[in-house]
Amino acid sequence: MEHRRNAGLETWLMYIFLIGSTIAVLYPIFMMLMSGFKTNAEIFGAPFSLPKSLNLDNYKTIWTTTDVPRYLLNSAIVTIISVALLLVTGTMAAYAISRYKFRGAIMVSMFFLAGLMLPLRLAIIPLFVQMKSMGLVDNLLGLIFIYTAMSLPSTVFILSGFLRALPGELEDSARVDGASELRIMVEIMVPLITPALVIAGIYNAVPIWNDFFFPLIFIQTPENRTLAQGLTTFFGEYSVNFGVLYAGLTLAALPIVVVFIIQSRRFIAGMTAGAIK
Repeated sequence: MEHRRNAGLETWLMYIFLIGSTIAVLYPIFMMLMSGFKTNAEIFGAPFSLPKSLNLDNYKTIWTTTDVPRYLLNSAIVTIISVALLLVTGTMAAYAISRYKFRGAIMVSMFFLAGLMLPLRLAIIPLFVQMKSMGLVDNLLGLIFIYTAMSLPSTVFILSGFLRALPGELEDSARVDGASELRIMVEIMVPLITPALVIAGIYNAVPIWNDFFFPLIFIQTPENRTLAQGLTTFFGEYSVNFGVLYAGLTLAALPIVVVFIIQSRRFIAGMTAGAIK
């Protein structure tokens, strides 16, 4: 009886902790969303209150009188292409490392693991010199290459763990039927690691979408700015329109939130599969 009582108490404490954590995470997001409907006077007068009305003037200002739509498009182009490139290249690298036995396989794996330990920001000066020699400074293509290279080690690390868990009989039976190595990878193996691809995609898409450091260094003209960099233009020298700023931050967070909600089932399935392994 006492054991059941202790178990019930632990369950209630866990629920209280989870509810508290949820409120702590969601409350700032909720206030950011609500502040997008307020004027500057409402924000300074009652920062933690609900807006008096759902005033869409801030969003109209963002969409019609600023360059936020252009920044949003630039961020979408960079994020989508970068994630697509790193998933394609990361899948091929992880497949070769995990499914084939060859001399130097361990060294190749260690090479990718080293990429997780050494941040690319440490090499910003030689990286800038290299990008400038290639004509990729102030170019979205340069950001795409940087993000792909930066995110590749983590992608290979995630996918190789899932690929190693697949039985070798799948490949053997496909080879007996005459399937090529490329067809085995694309049509048999890759569909089985879809949750892992979703994990790798979301895991890398969020920092790419929110990154401010590399656009600040490599992007110089206003028309090539990404969203995180472009939102800094709302901070004026003498005044800041916080209502418009909060509306821009809401638009910046919305695409990633929508993608996560759509892919949440696969994301959770991949996380639980990794935990079981």
